[in-house]
Amino acid sequence: MASRTLAVTGANSAVGCALLTRVAARETLRTAAAVRRPEALDSLPRSPRITPHVIHYDDPGSLQAALAGADCVVHLAGILFENRTSDYRRGNVESTRAVIAAARAAGVQQIVFTSSVGADPASANGYFRSKGEAECLVADSGVDATIIRTPLLLGPGTAGGRALLRDASRASVRLLGGGAHRLRPLDVDDLCHAILHCCRWPESGVRTLDLVGPTAIAYRDLLQQTARRLGRDISIGSTPIWLARLAARAASLVRTGGLTPDVIEVVTSDEAIDRNADGEMGVTLTPLAVSLERLCRADASPGGFA
Repeated sequence: MASRTLAVTGANSAVGCALLTRVAARETLRTAAAVRRPEALDSLPRSPRITPHVIHYDDPGSLQAALAGADCVVHLAGILFENRTSDYRRGNVESTRAVIAAARAAGVQQIVFTSSVGADPASANGYFRSKGEAECLVADSGVDATIIRTPLLLGPGTAGGRALLRDASRASVRLLGGGAHRLRPLDVDDLCHAILHCCRWPESGVRTLDLVGPTAIAYRDLLQQTARRLGRDISIGSTPIWLARLAARAASLVRTGGLTPDVIEVVTSDEAIDRNADGEMGVTLTPLAVSLERLCRADASPGGFA
């Protein structure tokens, strides 16, 4: 296999660090690891195959410098929770537009974009709409691309993993809608495998693929399984979703971001798909029990992240 060079945005994310760890072990891969803040550089895996870069999405020069010489750009950056400095349009849409422009200027041959199950440019939900709009930008970029729609991700440091461990560590918890929404949790290592498969064996054109885990499970049941692995008993109650949305709307009058009605809809949506693309991307899906065991083991280790 000929050597290939990747450029990864959001390289300090849980997915980014897991991906870079895999790159460091492969002699045929090199990576430009792009982060937005200089202090984030310290969190990146260290390897002669990984070159760190600080980028700014409103600075084309910094983006083009990070992408120079890359065969493929893996765009991981994005937000679920808005804040005072970044909303969905800036964090999900405009950042993608900037990466595409820099990729074209740098002569990048391929884009791999991680999106979300439920992404839809026509959605009334701001998050799902922004991810759908970003997908459209990638599809219309004129660059060969693979868009990977993902569900809840499980793995050390992932937002989903941290939230699950936090809930499972409590004696009692009230879940939105009683945790009845059904998820398809995906091991972060499986996503990394899929990304690298797409980068190393590129296909012409644009394709949009759903990649979810092997087990459909209600969040309530997922939480109970995690609590048992932690050796804990947990009492689960329910908060009506309509009440949570009402409270979130009221809170939005005095603050920006946080648990908004849009976020509530995202985290309580069923992760339903028509076809899983694990075989198409050469992925052998990790059993849910194994993913949970790894998650709990990492939490229990010295310097755990919960």
